[in-house]
Amino acid sequence: MGKLFSLTTSDSHTLGAYRADPDGTPKGAMVVAQEIFGVNSHIRNVCDRLAAQGYVAVAPALFDRFVRDFESGYSAEEVALARTYIPKIEWPKVLLDIQAGLDDVKGAGPLGVIGFCLGGSAAFLSATRLSGLSAAVGFYGGAIVKFADETPKCPVQLHFGETDASIPMSDVEIIKEKRKDCEIYTYPAGHGFYCDERASFDDASAKLAWQRTLDFLSKNMK
Repeated sequence: MGKLFSLTTSDSHTLGAYRADPDGTPKGAMVVAQEIFGVNSHIRNVCDRLAAQGYVAVAPALFDRFVRDFESGYSAEEVALARTYIPKIEWPKVLLDIQAGLDDVKGAGPLGVIGFCLGGSAAFLSATRLSGLSAAVGFYGGAIVKFADETPKCPVQLHFGETDASIPMSDVEIIKEKRKDCEIYTYPAGHGFYCDERASFDDASAKLAWQRTLDFLSKNMK
C-alpha cells in the first residue's frame, strides 16, 4: 500500500520515510513517530492501518541523522543494539524531522501525530512545541514525564501499560496529575503492548487502545 521516499528538513537534513495513502479523499494526515527500532514492518503496518481508515500516514526515519536506514526486529540482541542509539537522540532535531513529515502531507486536511515508545514521547512534544496540529496520540512514551509541565496546543491522548518495566505507574500518575487536559488510559499490559511482533503484545489491550485512538482522531481531526 505504501512507498518509500525522502524528506528534507528546515535544517537541510535529508531523511528516509514511508508513506501510505488512502483510497479516495483523505480525512486528514498523520505523522507516525517510530519506536527505537526504526521505520520497521510494525511502523509501516501502522501507516497502512491509518491509510485504511482514511488518513494519509507518513513515518519519518528519525534515526537517519546518525545511522542511515536503520531497521530492527525485537530479539534480545536487536533490542540491545537499538538501545545504544538512545543517547544520540536530540529532541529538537526529532521535531524538525516530524515537521518535515507534516509539511509533506499538509494538503491532506487536518494534521496529527501518533507515536510509539520513543515516538510516543515525540508525539507529546509535537503537541506542545509544534503548531497546526489537530490531535496527538502517544503510546508508552517513557520521556513524557520529563516534559509533563509543557502544555499541549492540541488534544492529546496517551496510552500506557500497567506492567511496563520501563515506565513505572508512578510516572503515569505524575503525568495524570500535571496533564489533566489529556486523555490518559492504562492497560493490564507491558511495554510495547500494541506491537503484534513483540512478545509483550497484548491483543485485548491493543484492540481497545486502537479503537480509542480511532475514536479520538474521528472526533478531533476536523
